[in-house]
Amino acid sequence: VFAKQLEGKGGKIRVSLVQDGRVVAQTTLKAPKSDWKKMTAVLKADADADHASIKVEPLGTGKVALDMISLFPQQTFKGRKNGLRADLAQTLADLKPKFMRFPGGCVAHGDGLHNIYNWKETIGPLEARKPQRNLWGYHQTKGLGYYEYFQFCEDMGCEPLPVLAAGVSCQNSSDRGHGQQGGIPMDKMPEYVQDVLDLIEWANGDAKTTKWGKLRAEQGHPAPFNLKYIGIGNEDLISKTFEERYLMIVKAVKEKYPDIVVCGTSGPWSEGSDYETGWRLAKDHKIDMIDEHYYQTPGWFIYHQDYYDQYDRNGSKVYLGEYAAHTPGRPNNIETALCEALHICGMERNGDVVAMSSYAPLLAKEHHTQWNPDMIYFNNKEVKPTVGYYVQKLCGNYCGDEYIESTLSVNEGRKGVRERLAVSTVRDSKTGKVYIKMVNLLNHPVKGKLDLSSLKDRFGEAQSLDARLHVLTGNWDDRNARPKESDIKVKPEFDYELPAYSFSLIEI
Repeated sequence: VFAKQLEGKGGKIRVSLVQDGRVVAQTTLKAPKSDWKKMTAVLKADADADHASIKVEPLGTGKVALDMISLFPQQTFKGRKNGLRADLAQTLADLKPKFMRFPGGCVAHGDGLHNIYNWKETIGPLEARKPQRNLWGYHQTKGLGYYEYFQFCEDMGCEPLPVLAAGVSCQNSSDRGHGQQGGIPMDKMPEYVQDVLDLIEWANGDAKTTKWGKLRAEQGHPAPFNLKYIGIGNEDLISKTFEERYLMIVKAVKEKYPDIVVCGTSGPWSEGSDYETGWRLAKDHKIDMIDEHYYQTPGWFIYHQDYYDQYDRNGSKVYLGEYAAHTPGRPNNIETALCEALHICGMERNGDVVAMSSYAPLLAKEHHTQWNPDMIYFNNKEVKPTVGYYVQKLCGNYCGDEYIESTLSVNEGRKGVRERLAVSTVRDSKTGKVYIKMVNLLNHPVKGKLDLSSLKDRFGEAQSLDARLHVLTGNWDDRNARPKESDIKVKPEFDYELPAYSFSLIEI
């Protein structure tokens, strides 16, 4: 807590944790003088407290000002000061993500120009950061800022993907009315463009010879973060206002940092004018990658397994930044998870086009959600991963980097049957492991015959190989299904029955 005596002699300040009228922890601090003072103490609770309040009471006479009151557990992820809640962060790290996009979609371009997310206000001393509300209607202390995001990516061993506004606010901003998009005045755009360039220097600049690299070093990270990707825009209305500012930013980044991969946007849908215009801009200006967003019904995912098959193999790469299957009531269950598994199989097959993908939204605190489904729910006591989380975890942990061409032959003429089955085979060139993913969205088991004769060099003289089987299955509306593992033997040709409503992964 920061405190400053305004009037009177002051005295001690008592800090307590109180739950249901009972004090579970308490300490006292010496009162400050006339200048602001940062005071710290460790509170040790004598009972569990999952909904306590922190109570700060000046015990002296006069007036005292209080600011920046912050309560943290001693144990944070990787022991970081001002670090992340350990169990939540570990749940994310267990996905073995290859990258993390932050600070989030609509948070980035803001609720009006005054609310555009400013990364420079999220680094440095916590007490100097500028808090604000966001478009989703809740408060951001900015205690979790760009420094912490980059540090978390480093701790997880994944690439950071910061997303910055494209010089416009969200078209759904409350200060202009739905469908109205505010643009930073053009005479102010050079300053905004410089902010974007400064971020890259802050992340990658030399700690001794660059202004922003020095600042990063002063914050405690002298080594560069080695930023490779930067996102410009989020689900924007692709208007003339947007286009002018967007291209101005992209041009400046590529001129100064040609190796940075710029990820643009194609609006909030998988079709329509924004999607078409966003992709036209990408083609005309050779933008490295385009961030697509879409939330679709199970039927869409079932009948669009070939969605990326027709994309230009020589054009911009795709980053599917937000996607999920939505059913009435918005549950996260076996049906939605398997639809997403179908889509992942299609994206792996089109890995030459689809470079990256991430489910959204990621986290939601129980009883404080504006949006469902989310991947991970939590409360003050526990973390509750969903069925969809386990699909993402299996695919993230066993993703490989080489696609092995495979075919799926179905002894059934009906189109609806064929389109509820999928297979994807990939190889990890570093370990030599092969991963076979199989999805069955039918309500009955499917008897399959796997032909692995193309991997004959793997078998050599052996008749079989050890393998690990992961199976996620349950009723179509099951929200609590979890993968089960077992050891199996695989042969060049062998039978495998896919359970009803299941995702199977064989690790060879």
